[in-house]
Amino acid sequence: MFENNRIILNGILAFSVLSLSIAYFIQHILGHKPCNLCLIERIPYIASVILISLLFILKRFEKIIAGIIFLLFIFGTIISFYHVGIEQGFFSESFVCNLSSSQDNLTAKQLLKQLENTPVSCKEVTFRLLGLSLATINTIISIILSGIMIKVIKNYGQNK
Repeated sequence: MFENNRIILNGILAFSVLSLSIAYFIQHILGHKPCNLCLIERIPYIASVILISLLFILKRFEKIIAGIIFLLFIFGTIISFYHVGIEQGFFSESFVCNLSSSQDNLTAKQLLKQLENTPVSCKEVTFRLLGLSLATINTIISIILSGIMIKVIKNYGQNK
């Protein structure tokens, strides 16, 4: 593995762990319940931690694993951009934003239980950092990480 790629991938690994730590801190310590899209937006970070660790252990299939990580960050960019569009009113919420099942004949107790478990609307911005929603920040970061992964993949294609 190229030393330059190792440094870059270590940075992405550390950044992914930091991003997930911040997301869980905001959720569990600060008490901001994430919407379903927020939870989906964590997938590329979780997967990159696993895949980069696997890459360092196996020391094989570097270009393939880097390509998968690139695709995951592209996926993250698309989901985050869609989420920002919902927040701004450009797109309407999809079924992903409200996965709770609706039943007609609920008792008062069942209705209260369902209200406790109702997912947060994807339109609601419950936490901002520097005036930006976390979905907006994630869109920017995912674009940057996708670009960095292109550089990593190109490095694997060069002769040693």
